[in-house]
Amino acid sequence: MDYKKIIAESIKIDGVSKEEIYASISVPPRRENGEFCLPCFKFSKILRMSPAAIADKLKSELVLPPEVQSVESVAGYLNFKLDRAALAENGLRAVAEKGDVFNKKPSNGKTVCLDYSSVNIAKPFHIGHLLTTAIGGSLYRIFDYLGYNAVGINHLGDWGTQFGKLVSAYKRWGNDADIEKCGVTALMELYVKFHAEAEKEPSLEEEGRHYFKLIEDGDKETVRIFDRFKELTLKEVQKIYDRLGITFDSYAGESFYNDKMEPVIKELEAKGLLTESEGAKVVDLSDSGMPPCLILKKDGATLYATRDLAAAQYRHDTYNFYKCLYVVAYQQNLHFKQVFKVLEKMGKTWAADCVHVPFGMVSLEGGEALSTRKGNVVFLKDVLSTAVEKAEKIIREKNPELIDKAAVAEMVGVGAIVFSALSTSRIKDMVFSYDKALSFEGETAPYLQYTHARCSSILSKGGYKYVSSRKISWDLLTDDESTDVVTLLNRYDDVVCEAAEKYEPCLIARYLLDLAQSFNRFYIEHRVITEDKAATDARLLLTACVKSTLKNGLSLLLINAPEKM
Repeated sequence: MDYKKIIAESIKIDGVSKEEIYASISVPPRRENGEFCLPCFKFSKILRMSPAAIADKLKSELVLPPEVQSVESVAGYLNFKLDRAALAENGLRAVAEKGDVFNKKPSNGKTVCLDYSSVNIAKPFHIGHLLTTAIGGSLYRIFDYLGYNAVGINHLGDWGTQFGKLVSAYKRWGNDADIEKCGVTALMELYVKFHAEAEKEPSLEEEGRHYFKLIEDGDKETVRIFDRFKELTLKEVQKIYDRLGITFDSYAGESFYNDKMEPVIKELEAKGLLTESEGAKVVDLSDSGMPPCLILKKDGATLYATRDLAAAQYRHDTYNFYKCLYVVAYQQNLHFKQVFKVLEKMGKTWAADCVHVPFGMVSLEGGEALSTRKGNVVFLKDVLSTAVEKAEKIIREKNPELIDKAAVAEMVGVGAIVFSALSTSRIKDMVFSYDKALSFEGETAPYLQYTHARCSSILSKGGYKYVSSRKISWDLLTDDESTDVVTLLNRYDDVVCEAAEKYEPCLIARYLLDLAQSFNRFYIEHRVITEDKAATDARLLLTACVKSTLKNGLSLLLINAPEKM
């Protein structure tokens, strides 16, 4: 039940729409002020009254809806207290009827394309890829749950001179047995060796360009070698994606757009947008306060911007997207501003639906800057495996009798890594710590997973099974702790919608922490399984709703919730 809507419909403010009133209603920071409040400060300018006078006036005119028990005017706020028994009944029944796995919302007919992860062929899947992969993968699940047609796109880095250099290194120093055994690690070592040798023998750079030209020209032997590099890379990164629960609908990378750039270039020329600058072709963006967008180099070679323009056009033509999101680090802010502005100048009305979703940098505690050329990389597979090993050690100490320790450790270790990437605002730089991420206390995935497992244990001991016709004494769930839990449960879909609107999975992470902390306070204050059957039935239902909400919320964050820990 949408209590904010019920309250908003009961309030009339001249010159203010119901939508504005709805958006202004929030949850008070202090429990004694009720379940919802309406700050009246923003209406002062319109009504030419003080916030306190506005709150007093609204209270005197308000006809309370049946769901609201009372309303108070306090220091410019209108505070609403709900009928707690009705709140519990409506909220818990709604969650319980969703079952253990929440079905996604009915289709809204809108498509959201998400460009994320975008691994580079023949380069390692390192810790630096964690944020784009986790944020993009989570947003994919969030939009899918909300009824959008989510299209996950892995825009592979599979084009450029570096691949000619790698072919050169392979032909000079490559060993098929090593490559077959070590995969991308062996390829990275060849790439590092090439750059080290090129510093002593500069002519190697020209050799690298020669081999890339052979790839461009479709030379069978060179393309065969490069295709093998691609196959090895995708096979290896798929293991990481499987561990993270990541799926893609398209692997159309840079090379896919080789034959799709020419129409874009011709359209730019036809519309008089291409100008020459020092022999190169650019789109002038000075009227938007940006440097020119480089489309063609002096030698006619295309650039990232050229490919991204072609990719945007292709995605619009293919998917007719409602939004096209680019989950790419903030260092590319200017690049995407330029690309979107060029699309706008081309008359693409849908350019406004292309959105850059930036994020910060990631590093390990005490770690060096990442550089593939220098070989300074921290493989994500190693980070995941280390976290799982540490999780299993903790689990063995805490619960030596647990069956399937390895499976639970995989959920806890991987979940800890993912949650560390998603639990704070995406734009913040992230310094990863194993000890902090794997703590069973504090704001971590193991804490949420442990709370879920606690709920599961309680339900198992209580023999809980949801029966819609069972009579529940709702007045037994009107204490402060129960009401806090129920109020949070009622906010789940609102939080998921806000996370989608702001492209911020951390809002769901924050919500789940609040819910877990609220439930644990309830658990400390109230025995769930008691000699009083009515109290037991009511509290078991509340516990079941917390469990299913934690499980489904964690799933939106790519995290599994074990039944036992």
